[in-house]
Amino acid sequence: MKIRAAILNQMGIAPPYAQTEPLKIERIDLDPPKEGEVLVRIAAAGLCHSDLSVIDGNRPRPTPMVLGHEAAGIVEECGPGVSDLKPGDHVVMVFVPSCGHCQPCAEGRPALCEPGAAANTAGTLLSGQRRLHRNGAPVNHHLGVSAFAEYATVSRRSLIKIDPELPLEEAALFGCAVLTGVGAVINTAQVRAGTSVAIIGLGGVGLAALLGAVAAGARQIVAIDLAPDKLALAKSLGATDAFNAADSNVVEAVRDATGGGADYCCEFAGSPKAFELAYKITRRGGTTVTAGLPPPTATFALPIVNLVAEERTIRGSYIGTCVPLRDIPRYIALYRQGRLPINRLMSGRLKLEEINVGFDRLAKGEAIRQVITF
Repeated sequence: MKIRAAILNQMGIAPPYAQTEPLKIERIDLDPPKEGEVLVRIAAAGLCHSDLSVIDGNRPRPTPMVLGHEAAGIVEECGPGVSDLKPGDHVVMVFVPSCGHCQPCAEGRPALCEPGAAANTAGTLLSGQRRLHRNGAPVNHHLGVSAFAEYATVSRRSLIKIDPELPLEEAALFGCAVLTGVGAVINTAQVRAGTSVAIIGLGGVGLAALLGAVAAGARQIVAIDLAPDKLALAKSLGATDAFNAADSNVVEAVRDATGGGADYCCEFAGSPKAFELAYKITRRGGTTVTAGLPPPTATFALPIVNLVAEERTIRGSYIGTCVPLRDIPRYIALYRQGRLPINRLMSGRLKLEEINVGFDRLAKGEAIRQVITF
């Protein structure tokens, strides 16, 4: 079938994207679902920094590629071997397909699925195949999803069935921002009620993490960012303290406010400076979590004596250490109870033709979560 899709033909094109148009809206071919695959009509897709990192070249991926990985839609057709979904079902897409058989999957860690990671790096579906084509030549998939398009053929292992009463433009956020942010707090850091939490980087993922800290019963929640408007939003969402990361005394200010540092500090800015700040404001015996994705060349000099003498813990978090089949329904339930107001993170709705303008806003820090609706 012919579909309209946003294609990245070359990484590293300079902004403003509204003028340079790194993403081109084109009509391309989409194959029907094969064994273990599903055709989904995309209803909504969020603009995320992980997409932006491919556009600007910080996360190299094979091109040409249809971007987009945070999405929700409606099942149109199921391929052979798919018996637990049917046309009309509402689904959230997950950007790491899990094979269910490799060692991480067998250990209950599907976010680390080895075949899924290999497929994502290669730009294919979990099967190793590509279902997108332009003029007879293959087009790569982004993280097994490629949601900046009217339709997507994906692995069944990339889909979570959801309650159809949940608006799909809100459901889309659960596939990345919520899984990554809330999961980093609840699953990776394992924040306990009555403790203190610091959140660095208040984009969609960081603010979702803040909401997760509120839901977990944190006593003190410190929000840190460079943008005053985001700090104000964080306060309205439940942050007890807010600090500008550009202030020269931010480390001392946070440590004073928290009585020696936060019990848990979660970093989502994706820069070595942000991670260094996170480490410095974590208290003795505390846990520093990073879910940011800096360029592959980024490194951090770790003070080993400090790590040992203060019994520090440093943890990486990918997709919030989530089990999507378990966690997405849980987080949706919290949202519907009013305990995880994810809808407050939405900055606006866009048409597919406005996608480059949307990424300009995201790159400038002018938006939290913009959603393309179809």
